[in-house]
Amino acid sequence: MTPVTDGGDHRFPCAQCGASLRFRPGQQRLVCDWCGHEQDIAPTRAGLTEIPLAQGLDLDAAAPVLDAVRELACPQCGARVMADATHHASACPFCATPVVSDAGVSRRIAPQAVLPFALTEDQARAAMKAWLGGLWFAPSRLAAYARKDRRLTGVYSPFWTFDADTVTTYRGQRGDAYYVTVTVTQTVNGRPQPVSRQERRIRWTPVTGRVARQFDDLPVAASTALPQRFADGMQPWDLDALTGFDPGFLSGFEAELYTIPLADAHQVARDRMARVIRQDVQRDIGGAEQRIAHVDSRHANEGFKHVLLPLWMAAYRYNGHSYRMVVNGRTGKVMGDRPWSVWKISAAVAAALVALAAILYLTQ
Repeated sequence: MTPVTDGGDHRFPCAQCGASLRFRPGQQRLVCDWCGHEQDIAPTRAGLTEIPLAQGLDLDAAAPVLDAVRELACPQCGARVMADATHHASACPFCATPVVSDAGVSRRIAPQAVLPFALTEDQARAAMKAWLGGLWFAPSRLAAYARKDRRLTGVYSPFWTFDADTVTTYRGQRGDAYYVTVTVTQTVNGRPQPVSRQERRIRWTPVTGRVARQFDDLPVAASTALPQRFADGMQPWDLDALTGFDPGFLSGFEAELYTIPLADAHQVARDRMARVIRQDVQRDIGGAEQRIAHVDSRHANEGFKHVLLPLWMAAYRYNGHSYRMVVNGRTGKVMGDRPWSVWKISAAVAAALVALAAILYLTQ
């Protein structure tokens, strides 16, 4: 299957009627909404080899993995979305702000891999409705938003993934617990009496050691348009199902461009690695408690990938504020912003006070 390229944009014409094909979630194929014709996308693991980190940090050296893309910019949340030849303005999938700013063409590190959508829009909407149904004190308009079957936007969100082999030497103390019997004075039946009890003590021993850890595909969000709590909350991702990037997977969906530079994301990854390594050190020290005085980690064979991960999104505005709901396009996990209904909370408090007053009246 070969896309038609127009000024750097990809279009997938139907072999029967010429209309544009779109990717069908959960299947490795494109479908025509007009005549029903289907064309397969051949899955591939090609392109999944990590790029050496040094090459990505040096954009001059990274020239072979750069690509030219035209982008639309959201003036409200800063999201940048890939634009095709017919895509000039739309609502931002992250904050519902109309996107009218054409940011032009930029040179960016191209995606190496994509995790295709597994959930259809209807399945994602059902998960979102179930989530909304469990919210307490939500405004009625929020529930009405779901009942109207508003369209969800399928967005491929950019992430960096990092690999590294680490070796860490450490110095600290191991704390082993032991118990001693002590006698204390307590008042029993109004009289002071000596009472024996066990007290926990720690015996500290100096330790040194070495631990090794291999990190594979540690994901770090590559955009600030999606708040960090959403980016983290959508995990875990089944990254073993990543396939080599094919623009066919993007047909019919939005694709967000990264706004967090590789170097900044790499620092985030290093910090997360450090926390995992510290846990490794604590386990290696053993004992009941541990004190870590010094760690020295060496990183080798560092690599990265630019990957696109699937999200179904619903952005809406309520009382002048933007809210969003996000559904993991693989697992159906839902997270979202939610407004609170002041009237419902007030009514619940009033009802509770009336019930309390009635109980007091009856018991008096």
